[in-house]
Amino acid sequence: MDKYPVTLERIEKYLALTEKALGKVSIIGDLGSENHSKAQDILEMVGAYLSDSKYFLKDGRGDDAFAAITYANGWLDCGVRLGYIDAKGDWQLFTLSSQLA
Repeated sequence: MDKYPVTLERIEKYLALTEKALGKVSIIGDLGSENHSKAQDILEMVGAYLSDSKYFLKDGRGDDAFAAITYANGWLDCGVRLGYIDAKGDWQLFTLSSQLA
């Protein structure tokens, strides 16, 4: 038995947080700008990892599901910190710097 098992409850918590965060964000750059394109790319990666996490969870692969959802959250935080994605000042869902809060 694993010393630190990832529970279904914990995976579902992070899935819900990621979906909530995705519903909150917006792209900062103007449509057609390089920054807008970068933000779209980041959000596509978030969506892919979110989808992967759900697939892994359904397939009974909890560790993989947890890894994928934490990657999704990392991509979101990265997009916010780089200034491509607006987190609306939500320091509870995102890792904000004092300049962005």
